[in-house]
Amino acid sequence: MSLALDCRRSLLTAARAAALTSALIAAGGGGCRGNKPAAFRASACKSADVYAVQAASIDYPAQSCETAAVTAAYSDPPRLLSDESPARYRDLTLDEAIRLGLDHSSVLRDAGGVVLRAPNAATTVHDPGIVETGVEAALAAFDAQFTTSVFNEKNDRALNNEFFGGGTRLLQQDSSVWQTQLAKRSVTGSELALRQIVEFDSNNAPGNLFDSAWTTKIEGEVRQPLLQGAGLTFNRIAGPTRTPGVFEGVLVSRVNADIALVDFEIAVRRYVNDVENAYWDLWYAYRDLEARVAARDASLETWRRVKALYDAERTGGEADKEAQAREQYYRFQEEVENALSGKPIDGTQTGSGAAGGAFRGTPGVYLAERRLRRLVGLPASDGELLRPAREPIVAQVVFDWDLIVTEATQRRAELRGSRWRVRRRELELIASKNHLMPRLDAVGRYRFRGFGDDLLDSSGNNPRFDNSYEDLTSGDFQEWQLGVELDVPIGFRRAHSAIRNAELRLARERALLGDQQEGIVHEVAEAITELDRAYQVSQTAYNRWVAAQEQAAAVRAAYASDKAPLDLLLDAQRKLAEAASRRSRADVEHAIALKNVHFAKGTLLDFNGVMLAEGGLPKQAYRDAAALERRRGRPRPLNYASPRPERVSLGEYPQVRMGAATGVAVPRRSTPSSTEPSPSPAETLQQPAAIDPASFAAPGPTSALP
Repeated sequence: MSLALDCRRSLLTAARAAALTSALIAAGGGGCRGNKPAAFRASACKSADVYAVQAASIDYPAQSCETAAVTAAYSDPPRLLSDESPARYRDLTLDEAIRLGLDHSSVLRDAGGVVLRAPNAATTVHDPGIVETGVEAALAAFDAQFTTSVFNEKNDRALNNEFFGGGTRLLQQDSSVWQTQLAKRSVTGSELALRQIVEFDSNNAPGNLFDSAWTTKIEGEVRQPLLQGAGLTFNRIAGPTRTPGVFEGVLVSRVNADIALVDFEIAVRRYVNDVENAYWDLWYAYRDLEARVAARDASLETWRRVKALYDAERTGGEADKEAQAREQYYRFQEEVENALSGKPIDGTQTGSGAAGGAFRGTPGVYLAERRLRRLVGLPASDGELLRPAREPIVAQVVFDWDLIVTEATQRRAELRGSRWRVRRRELELIASKNHLMPRLDAVGRYRFRGFGDDLLDSSGNNPRFDNSYEDLTSGDFQEWQLGVELDVPIGFRRAHSAIRNAELRLARERALLGDQQEGIVHEVAEAITELDRAYQVSQTAYNRWVAAQEQAAAVRAAYASDKAPLDLLLDAQRKLAEAASRRSRADVEHAIALKNVHFAKGTLLDFNGVMLAEGGLPKQAYRDAAALERRRGRPRPLNYASPRPERVSLGEYPQVRMGAATGVAVPRRSTPSSTEPSPSPAETLQQPAAIDPASFAAPGPTSALP
């Protein structure tokens, strides 16, 4: 494989070289239409086409480590509508679903599939840590910096001076300069430096005291801004930069980290909201399936009764009535199948009428169960069906308006993030005003100097200028410099532009904050209104369901005694099924409305018992730290650029075209014609073995509603 890839790289290199050569030949008027024989021209053009195709092929990326195994690799085949084996259930409470999701979600999934469509927009648990590294990077501007340099030089030149070198006018010189410096920037803007400079000079100038000499200097330098760039506040906001409008200080980085934490909290809240929505979607799917199964069983019993009358050619068993009863049975059978499997259309989603999500009531146990599995990080199928074990709250809940409005304006993470953004713009405006002052720096330098024939001689009792370091420590040669440096941009145009920009940005953030506060008040009002509506409708839906039950029982008794027509019985069955489904839907709408009130006032995480805390470092970080400690003091490689770079591509990606041959042909059941005899109920009815209605029977009303 490696040899093939190396050969392919050679082909690609040759392709690029061939393309460049072809371009040069074409510029000269040749190209593939030169004076060469036709066979040669055809071969060359064909090779170029091959190279172009190879260069444009799609490669598969190389990875530095194996990708972690995903749960999909260990997933069982999904449960299908045609499965006849009995289902096994796993009862799951809402708290357990949220805990499972948070335990398995290093990536905070959402119901809209952002991870697949726009992975860069997805939120992960690593995002706050990534932004937090900016704080350390900003603090690094105040770290001490060690620099050193060594330069050697050979000079051999003629001079325009007849008195140099006894009239030779030739300079021959060997020189070296070694400089070492330790510099640091303080939080007040001061620049401190301590440096050592060692110079070596050997030349043929006449009158030299030594053939070669060493000069040693140790100096300290301080540069303190007095106007622009001075002060703790400015340097903590702007950092080491001197450019107006550029802010790289530790305070701005700290605010950015706090904004990232707010964004992470919003993502966690959105994730918990999606999990709860999916949980109630699944609860409603089971209850809707239960209502459809009950209606189908009742219609089957009616069809069997009419079919018996039809076979006996008695009154009430006319052909139109038998077909009517049979049609209703198949209608309910179709609804049962759809309620069991589901169709891949939108269900409860955030932003579909309310900030926390409005319930849409999409049926389908299998579909809703897979969505919940996806959100909580479970395999697509593991042989068990998740079944909600918690019932929705149907009791009336009353909130104090003034209290929840105050709580919403204080607890909503969006407002906290906007306040952080306002604070960042305020800091930027403060730093921008600093650039309206001229740059006035006070500079001071003090230096010790030494000179000698040698660099160092520790024998002692040496004559004057024997070695440079001994002369340096004598302190005979000391120098100092003190002054000021002024830099004034005429007009301060850039500074004024930066201030105006900062003022406009601050005004924008304040306007957004005010509008967000107003929008949240409207959102709370909408959530309170929806909660009251959902409660009232849940009472009405319950009363409707009770009335539908009584009507169905009365009509069934009347029909059994031949006092009610078949149409009235079939209509009562349909109304009972619709009322049962609508009652469950109303209960779910009330539970989601209650959840949306907590969403609107910023207490959804508290309502579900979710707390955010900073976790420990990964185990690999501790192992790396231990390895670094073991290697402390050992030799380390100095050149990190010389090793061979790692592979970037693994070659061409195998793209497979999916054709009709990859599928499996399934025979389609023929539709019985009107001339064929109607099958018996026992032959046509196929009870779905995948779901046992008794296993998820409704527990009944949680409270007696009027």
